[in-house]
Amino acid sequence: MLVDILAFAFGVLVIFAALNDVFQTAIVPRAVGRRLRVGYYAWRGAWYVWPKVAWRIAAGDAERREDLLALFAPAMLMVLPIIWLGLLVVGFGAIFWSMRSGISPIGRSFADSAYFAGTSITTIGFGDIVGRSGGPRFFSILAAATGLGLFSIITAFLFSLFGSFQARETFVVLLGARTGVPPSGVDLLTVAGLGGTTANLPTLMIDAQRWVAQVMESHLAYPALAYFRSSHDYQSWVGTLGTLLDAATLLVTTIDDFGNGQARVLYDLGRHATHDLAGHLGIEWSGNAPGLERSEFDRACLRLRDAGYRIGDPDAAWHRFASLRGAYAPQLDGLARFFAIPPLQWIGDRSPLARPH
Repeated sequence: MLVDILAFAFGVLVIFAALNDVFQTAIVPRAVGRRLRVGYYAWRGAWYVWPKVAWRIAAGDAERREDLLALFAPAMLMVLPIIWLGLLVVGFGAIFWSMRSGISPIGRSFADSAYFAGTSITTIGFGDIVGRSGGPRFFSILAAATGLGLFSIITAFLFSLFGSFQARETFVVLLGARTGVPPSGVDLLTVAGLGGTTANLPTLMIDAQRWVAQVMESHLAYPALAYFRSSHDYQSWVGTLGTLLDAATLLVTTIDDFGNGQARVLYDLGRHATHDLAGHLGIEWSGNAPGLERSEFDRACLRLRDAGYRIGDPDAAWHRFASLRGAYAPQLDGLARFFAIPPLQWIGDRSPLARPH
């Protein structure tokens, strides 16, 4: 019958959509394309609503709002497997319903077929509904194999995700200890100058290069990582990336008595990361403004001079700094606004936590 053929085709399409989403989310090193990406649209749609709800619930209470925002990523990691499992149940349920004449007892409703699909996928197999012909038996075995594969992939995915999160946050905390909280590039260099540890800056630049590369690769492979907030107040991976980029840019353009080879490498790598991450996450930006006023830059130069650095010609330094910072500031500010990162010096300092409309 035509209705059975349509039901079978619908089931195959739904199963394909679920498995494609699992493949793109948890297996492919860098997911490409968003067509039939059910999980992607569910995640982005939920994040569109979540900050607005958090603001309404915790109006005037920044700490509570941060706690609510921090719940988003773990909650979605619980919801996403449920979405995948639900799609598989619906898909295999539609296939079993199209073959209901070969199932005993013969299911007269889609609910019975979905129940049979669920017990097959979870490998429970109560035996109250069984396949009596080749088609239902084949697809019940296929459903069981699919379910086992899904649970195995989810387990490996979660272990990889949390391993990358811990590696990311370790450096975030270490950098906060060097700069104070909230961190900034000016504070990083000032603390090193006043503490007499400027000789360690090249080593820090190398460590920062590794961290930026790790963040770029892990967050492109698993975009869900980007939504995980730091477990420490006023710290974030976006703020840390901005701190490192600002420090590297100041070393390259403004401070004369410091070898800036490693700083230049960090700048190039960090700029690449901001472009790739903002583009891959679908975050829009415009222009190439440096994101701060000349007066803010002049105050930073005074702090650096007081910390013992030799500052070059202020006008030339400002033009170089504004040019280099304009290559990453719009993307960085876009990331800060999108993820509602608490305002930091020069990073998201245009009030990204303004109340959503």
